Amino acid sequence: MNLLRKILLLAVLLIVLAVGVLFAVQNEVLVPLDLLVYRFEAHSLALWLLLAFALGGVLGLLASSLILVRQRASLGSTRRQLEKTRSEVDRLRTAGLKDGE
Repeated sequence: MNLLRKILLLAVLLIVLAVGVLFAVQNEVLVPLDLLVYRFEAHSLALWLLLAFALGGVLGLLASSLILVRQRASLGSTRRQLEKTRSEVDRLRTAGLKDGE
């Protein structure tokens, strides 16, 4: 199963690479990128689009990692509270047994 997963991942990566290369070859038009305060030199359209795609992926990973860090911190806090509650319940159970005897 693990071998099949690796082969599938390799096949997908090769297909994505092939599509990226074909895209870059077909889009050789030089396009300057003009942001409001800065103008970048003219580069191929494929380069600008692939850079935008990569930047979006990196920003998405960064945003999701920040959310994961917050969730893990919240989970740690909840686990500590659960452990505190369990120890209090155990203490109350043992205290109830001593009083009931």
